Amino acid sequence: MQINPYGQDALCLIVDLANERPTSVDDLVRRCSAAGLVMDMPVGEADLADALDLVDRWCEIVDADGEYRRAELVNRLLAEASTYPRLSNHAGTGWHLHYRDNGVPLGAVLRALVSVGTALHLTGRGMGRLGRCARAGCLAVYADFSRGGRQRYCSPRCANRDAVRRHRARPTSVPAGQR
Repeated sequence: MQINPYGQDALCLIVDLANERPTSVDDLVRRCSAAGLVMDMPVGEADLADALDLVDRWCEIVDADGEYRRAELVNRLLAEASTYPRLSNHAGTGWHLHYRDNGVPLGAVLRALVSVGTALHLTGRGMGRLGRCARAGCLAVYADFSRGGRQRYCSPRCANRDAVRRHRARPTSVPAGQR
């Protein structure tokens, strides 16, 4: 079975890049490889700038007000990044769809993966399935893959910290005999 590289893996990668921006081409390549991206494309210094621009543009999608604005931003990214779908077995790992030309640099590959992955995620799971952490002071982004679609935090750690904060903020009741 071939996993769709334009699905969840692409969104996990862009969330990772958005929450901790890559600082060098080597850092970008290492993280792309760790995310399972087959690194069979040209890589150069311009790819870091392209990736950082993609992160900024993707965060605009996350922060968009309303479904129509979010769709407009995704459509712009798709128009810039994607070509016609094609079958490929470029790495000998099995036939799968590509929405990009062969031989394009890493920055263009990321743009295609993320734009198509975001479109598939939002249309398949719901237009509200991207967001920023609800914990005060945390600006991290997330893609909601939960079954119920109710994710509000970037991680269980932030959810737990916020729950503890809410618990501690509750007024304590004084036993009747001590009033």
